[in-house]
Formats: sequence, C-alpha cells, structure tokens
Amino acid sequence: MGQIERGLLVLLGVSSGDAEKDAEYLADKVAGLRIFEDAEGKMNRSVGDIGGSVLAVSQFTLYGDARRGKRPSFDAAARPERARTLYEHFVEHVRGLGLRCETGQFQADMQVELVNNGPVTILMDSEKTF
Repeated sequence: MGQIERGLLVLLGVSSGDAEKDAEYLADKVAGLRIFEDAEGKMNRSVGDIGGSVLAVSQFTLYGDARRGKRPSFDAAARPERARTLYEHFVEHVRGLGLRCETGQFQADMQVELVNNGPVTILMDSEKTF
C-alpha cells in the first residue's frame, strides 16, 4: 500500500466515457497544479517544485449519483477492467513526468488517512475541458 509524506492525495474516478487522453490530461494538471505556497505565502509552487509525491487512489464512488432516491447509482462509473487500465495509465503518466507516485490497491476496501495541511481541495474533471 502506498504512503507519501508531503504531496497530493488524488482520488481518481474513472467514468465510462473516459479515454487515455483524459488520464493524461489529469496527470498533467496534477503535476503542474500550483497550489503549494512560495516564500511569500502565495500558491505558486507545484508538487514537483516542493519535492513532493502523489498518492493516487482509485475511487469509483466519485461517480455516485444521488439525485434520485436514497441509494446512489454508479452507472456513470467505468467498468472495473476499463477503470483499472485508465487508473494505471494515469499513474504511469504521473511517473513519466518525473514524480514519485504511490498507489492504493485497486478494488479494495482501504483505510485512507489524510492530514490536510491547508484548506485546499480541488475537483478536476477532464470532461469539461475537451
């Protein structure tokens, strides 16, 4: 099981319509996202700039749709075989950008701990960019 110190926890949801370009787009965004403080306290540094790492955890429940009824539907989430392929593609792309990228265990019930150093949580969706 993956573990990092300073860096980013990425909860990665894969939808049924996602492709390799979506995984690559998100990996590039994660690697370049300037959300760590510089010497003046401004969000101006990326995870690579601070010598940080990425922990990527597959999270199909991000596609839970609870607009109807009391139980969410996960119909928009990719089937496990496809989701695993794109999750692994994302991880390899992050690593290819020179970052250390640890992983969770795909399709496992995991206990994920996070110490959030600051009020930054960002939702990124490749669907809204292409």
